[in-house]
Amino acid sequence: MEQPIFSTRAHVFQIDPNTKKNWVPTSKHAVTVSYFYDSTRNVYRIISLDGSKAIINSTITPNMTFTKTSQKFGQWADSRANTVYGLGFSSEHHLSKFAEKFQEFKEAARLAKEKSQEKMELTSTPSQESAGGDLQSPLTPESINGTDDERTPDVTQNSESRAEPTQNALPFSHSSAISKHWEAELATLKGNNAKLTAALLESTANVKQWKQQLAAYQEEAERLHKRVTELECVSSQANAVHTHKTELNQTIQELEETLKVKEEEIERLKQEIDNARELQEQRDSLTQKLQEVEIRNKDLEGQLSDLEQRLEKSQNEQEAFRNNLKTLLEILDGKIFELTELRDNLAKLLECS
Repeated sequence: MEQPIFSTRAHVFQIDPNTKKNWVPTSKHAVTVSYFYDSTRNVYRIISLDGSKAIINSTITPNMTFTKTSQKFGQWADSRANTVYGLGFSSEHHLSKFAEKFQEFKEAARLAKEKSQEKMELTSTPSQESAGGDLQSPLTPESINGTDDERTPDVTQNSESRAEPTQNALPFSHSSAISKHWEAELATLKGNNAKLTAALLESTANVKQWKQQLAAYQEEAERLHKRVTELECVSSQANAVHTHKTELNQTIQELEETLKVKEEEIERLKQEIDNARELQEQRDSLTQKLQEVEIRNKDLEGQLSDLEQRLEKSQNEQEAFRNNLKTLLEILDGKIFELTELRDNLAKLLECS
């Protein structure tokens, strides 16, 4: 009987068979994804249903690998289904838990396969010895999964091929050896017939098991349909929430644009403040220089006033000097006039004498 041993919820995807690159969603919403263990066949499988449709039916093999491609997404390749499955989880914790279970069941499948191979090797050894090297290899799991109608012609053909030598004329001395040989062949065929009968019984049991599993899937599908109906009842509220969410997103976008404009304005104001600080520093420097110039100007004004006083004094002295010189010139002119008269008188005296 196949029973679920671990379940979770995730969005299911499959790789696009055409491009082999893009993911194609196989479920419109998150669905239940479960690990199943088939105790009859000793295999582990991953199964997921979307309504009555099986969107995942993957048997875990030892060569499979589950890869985490992001914090909430993982994938694995199934060569038997010729596809790649992808699961999107609601959180990183659910992804990690699923990956741990995948690795655990993959290791269990590997151990089960090794034990099955060892059992088959032990089973095949006696049958090969009894057949004397003339019979084919023992039954494989693939041959066991067949039907009784498919195997019956093989047994008949083997019987006919083994019966052909009896139609030939053989010496009487070999009759005893031939009889023993065909008795061994008959015993081997009886053994093979018993194995085929057991395989048929196992196939019948598997059919019953699949019917039970199908009934369980149908019950699960009905439950999921009811859940879908409930979700459709609240779809109107979901639409309102979606509309409100759209409005909020638009408001947030507008606020982000306004914030961006404010940030640009703040940046511009910061630049203006820096420029104002530079201008203030230049103003302070110019003010200090102006104060120094005013102090120096005051000193120069004092020096200028002193020079003006000295100039005025010098002008007064020069005026007095000029007056004195003028007086001297007047005196000198009188003296020169007297000397001229004296000369003229002397000249007249010389002429008279």
